[in-house]
Amino acid sequence: MERYNTYSAHLKKRFGEKVYKLPVNLPVTCPNRMEGRGCSFCAGVGTGFEAMSEKVPVRDQLEKTKQKIGKRYGAKKFLAYFQNYTNTFLPLKDFKAYVLEALEAEDIIGVSVSTRPDCIREDYLNFLKEEVQDRGFAVTIELGLQTVNYHTLKDINRGHTLAEYLNAVLLTAPFGFEICTHVILNLPGDTLKDAVETARVISALPVDVIKAHSLYIPKNSVMYEEYGEGKISLCTKEEYIERLTEFVANVREDMVIERLFSRVPEDDAVFSNWGVSWWKLKDQFDEEMERKGYVQGCKCNYLNGAALRRWRI
Repeated sequence: MERYNTYSAHLKKRFGEKVYKLPVNLPVTCPNRMEGRGCSFCAGVGTGFEAMSEKVPVRDQLEKTKQKIGKRYGAKKFLAYFQNYTNTFLPLKDFKAYVLEALEAEDIIGVSVSTRPDCIREDYLNFLKEEVQDRGFAVTIELGLQTVNYHTLKDINRGHTLAEYLNAVLLTAPFGFEICTHVILNLPGDTLKDAVETARVISALPVDVIKAHSLYIPKNSVMYEEYGEGKISLCTKEEYIERLTEFVANVREDMVIERLFSRVPEDDAVFSNWGVSWWKLKDQFDEEMERKGYVQGCKCNYLNGAALRRWRI
């Protein structure tokens, strides 16, 4: 028994069959790297570990990756996942060309666009509505928030505040796209309270999907240097499981949880998942949820006039 809404079940319910995301790598960077090294947890390759080179045409990337993934997972329909860096940090005409090229690939039923909260603008959203969604393709906007703790956002050089995230969600929601938010629940400086508050803020917004990551520290990142010099400390595995269970308990019950732990090649990181495989961490998470008697949303009692209910007014 799953105690939360899984992404695989969500996709099957939404599309009527198994669907898988195919990562696409574009020749794009991030505004936070234009005059520096970007977020302290970001390495020079961004996060597109599974993607092909950005020099390979989009359609070729999709076709070649589909051949591998389709056989492995038995999927026949796919979403083009523009994953790495900030995909709307491109001139609109270039962004349009890449997205429309992806839609020409066989068995692609939609796009998922990963970006930053400070790189959402109405003209990009209008394009996705008029030339993608209105043609029958699914659209998901994935926003990297990481935490609602504005002190931590500054410390990790995130380059945006909570306000930009709120604005991006509220700007995107009227278009009817699925909205996904990425969070990291064990950033240096954050606590259990920050994990819970992050769940609560996101649940109060028109967000559909949450992707939770456990922090990994890639080589050649600023955080890699800070970690090596002993300038930061990380929570234990047990503390992360505690944060994750409380996070899920506080998340709105209708939301979908796409991920619980990061998955990254060990050779690319100096720290990842406490040296434990993600499926063992998932087992520990499941055991702790069962021990506590938790299911997703069981602590989501803070919305829609909570004090009025408490005092029976």
